Parts: sequence; C-alpha cells; structure tokens
Amino acid sequence: MRHAPSENLPRHRHDEAFAAIVLSGGYVEAGDTGRHRCEPGDVVLHRACEQHLDRFDRAGAEVLVLPLPLVWSAPAHGRIADPDRLAHLAERDIEAAVESLLTQMEAKPSSPSDWPDLLAQALRADPALCLSAWSHQAGLHLGSVSRGFRQVFGVTPAAYRLAQRAQHAIDALLRTDTPLSAIAHDCGFADQAHMSRAVLRVANLTPGALRRSGPISRPRT
Repeated sequence: MRHAPSENLPRHRHDEAFAAIVLSGGYVEAGDTGRHRCEPGDVVLHRACEQHLDRFDRAGAEVLVLPLPLVWSAPAHGRIADPDRLAHLAERDIEAAVESLLTQMEAKPSSPSDWPDLLAQALRADPALCLSAWSHQAGLHLGSVSRGFRQVFGVTPAAYRLAQRAQHAIDALLRTDTPLSAIAHDCGFADQAHMSRAVLRVANLTPGALRRSGPISRPRT
C-alpha cells in the first residue's frame, strides 16, 4: 500500500490481525500497543480489533500488509533485515512470507519519549489504573492529561483504558473457550454485561458473535 506525503489517518479499527512492514518512507503509529516510529525495515504487528492512527512523513510511505494467523507470538514492534526480499516472497507465497516474517523479526527497542507514552504504557500494564492518581503523581492537571493524550492517540485516557480492558477480553474470546463470565471477571469488568458493552464498542460485535464469527474483514493500513 502506498500512502501520500503527510497523509493522516484518524484512529480506526482493523477487524483482522495483520502485519505492516515498511518498505520505504516512514510514519508514526499511535494506538493500542503504544506509539511507534516506523522506518524502512520496521514491522508493526496488530491483533484483531486493534485501533490506531497513522501520521505519515513528508515523503509518504510504502507498506506491505500481510495477514496474521489468529494466534502468534512476537513483539508488537520489530525489524527485519531485508523487507524487499520479504515483499518478493509475498508475491509468490503469502503463507511462506508470514512464516518467514515471524521467524526472522527481532524486537525493536523503544522507550517512552514523553508523558503520553508513559501513560499509555501504564494503562497497557494496568487497565484498572486510576487516572487522577497518575496525573497527580506526574504533576499534571487531569484535564490537561486528557487533552494532551487525545492529541497523540486520538482518544481520551479513559477510553484508551477501556479499550485495553476490552482487548484483553477479545484476545481471550478469540484464543480460548473460557466462559464469558470468567473472562469478564479475569479482565476486571464489573460483570458480563459490562464486558459485552465494552467489546461491542471496540469490535462492533457482541462477545458471543465475535467468538462465533472471528475476524470478518481484510486488514488495511
């Protein structure tokens, strides 16, 4: 896929798991797995029903998109040595390209660059995090935190926190046969109905329908 210079994609959802491999150009992605600065050779892996926004560089970018299996184990952001070779392999055999990607990909070290990154990291680690307590500890006003975080991630911290909790539930729904009530409890929801509303908001499907249907559309970036 080719993206125009300085193109901006607002926060959006992908129904299927996929990998985005940067062939040329660059962009910044800010979403459910954090904020990633992407350059040629970089790879960002996305789970089903993830959401993110993209801000492309002045040169735009060319990105190879590969579908991922429902279950995979790799870091969200990494690098490969020869993205062009992977692109040529994908032209002949998509499954072989995906296997090669997951085998050769190495994690790309990253560290938070400012407080929105730190807050997103804290929310991913603990979706029950108290935002007012975090803001107070960071020496920031809660209203300023909400506005500043939204400028970076396209969503408020409270919505990001709920999306993290919902994503944990979605992962369990798609990867296990654990009863819905148990998933709701394990993911920190007040009850199954609370989980159902959160999952519906993120995936546009109820937990039961999501488990029956699985990912429903081809990914884009």
